[in-house]
Amino acid sequence: MDIKYNITKLKGSKKEEAQDHISVEEPLEMSLKFKKGINWNIENISITMRTPGNDEDLISGFLYNERIIENINEIEKVEKKGEIVGNYNIQNKIEATINNTNNLDIGKIKRNFVTNSSCGVCGKTSLDSIEVIKTKKIALSFPKIDYNIILKTPEFLRSNQSEFSKTGGIHASALINTKGQVIAIREDVGRHNALDKLIGHALKNKIIKPENQFIACSGRLNFELVQKALMSDIGLMAGVGAPTSLAIDLAKRFNMTLVGFVKSDSINIYCNKNRILIKN
Repeated sequence: MDIKYNITKLKGSKKEEAQDHISVEEPLEMSLKFKKGINWNIENISITMRTPGNDEDLISGFLYNERIIENINEIEKVEKKGEIVGNYNIQNKIEATINNTNNLDIGKIKRNFVTNSSCGVCGKTSLDSIEVIKTKKIALSFPKIDYNIILKTPEFLRSNQSEFSKTGGIHASALINTKGQVIAIREDVGRHNALDKLIGHALKNKIIKPENQFIACSGRLNFELVQKALMSDIGLMAGVGAPTSLAIDLAKRFNMTLVGFVKSDSINIYCNKNRILIKN
């Protein structure tokens, strides 16, 4: 979602009044509806700054990636809530009803704070909140990706980013198969939101196949992005930007191949290089 702003453009000694496309950033309050005994309870679990659109995918992916749910089928329904507000006539509240509360610990998972659009983990209240949820390592036998496919990652992202082409101010995460086909892509001002949207969409539509797919991201790769991808057993993650030290450590720990600084003629492989096929 984008809007037009009137701007003054300066280039050299020339001044021009023009319009620019700007990516919309708005808060989204995410709530969980669940049954406790015979009563229904509603708890606010997070507020995130996001680009409006695909909000149902966002909350679905968030719930799964944070392991608030173990299976996407635990979500009975997702509803937009609240009044249509603001300058863009959108609803900024969303509620997911879940049917399995056996392992639900609201006190532990509640994140009732503002998460800014560049970082989903930095608002958490303690180091315990960013503990690694995953315990099982990914098999090193898959996926096997041709080096030339990885080189095309920036092209795959650019050619499928409808919002970025207009605004230049939005991130993307894409699910790509070993043939170089973009299975799905989602955009957002927040890297973590784009990935939550992608995984939420992919889980709902049953299109995640880790044995022959990888995830590509438009920006740098941090701890949280790697952890979210690991939740779906993604064995290879490629980013246009740099990875952080924690991201590399986490990828190594769970056998993920982490690739950064992807350009049309070069990549940096930080761990588990054998998944990438190089033809002589």
